[in-house]
Amino acid sequence: MTGSHDAAPVSDVASVRRQLGREPRGMLSVAHRCPCGAPDVVVTAPRLDDGTPFPTVYYLTCPRACSAVGRLEGSGRMREMEDRLTDDPELAAAYAQAHDSYLREREAIESVPEIAGVSAGGMPDRVKCLHVLLAHALAAGPGVNPLGDLVRDEVGPWWASGRCRADG
Repeated sequence: MTGSHDAAPVSDVASVRRQLGREPRGMLSVAHRCPCGAPDVVVTAPRLDDGTPFPTVYYLTCPRACSAVGRLEGSGRMREMEDRLTDDPELAAAYAQAHDSYLREREAIESVPEIAGVSAGGMPDRVKCLHVLLAHALAAGPGVNPLGDLVRDEVGPWWASGRCRADG
């Protein structure tokens, strides 16, 4: 998702507020929706209203998705994925391309010199946050972030047990 962003519809902001349990910071738009129709990834401004640089353009908001990713993080998968980057040059190259893509997408929204070259989730050579990697994979689509795609596959259909609740 690149280019200019109009203000997010009030209904989407309200849904995300309920999902997060707080006011969303710097929310520009919805980047991806769960199959139930609720937002699950939002685009966040690279500079928040208070002037703080914020490198995380794609922010995972769905509580079910966040819980599923948290379980995956708790199982030690981040360390295993990072080890794979060392052992698999093709994966490392694709992950570096995901980093470059992320930077281009953020720059298309706003240039923030303080975070130039810094993407999110540990890219391009570490794995720090699977939530960010999944958010990027959902927003950008399959094939852009290989570790985000892996997270999506491993967490499975978080929405399958019924309609996600964006209303509380």
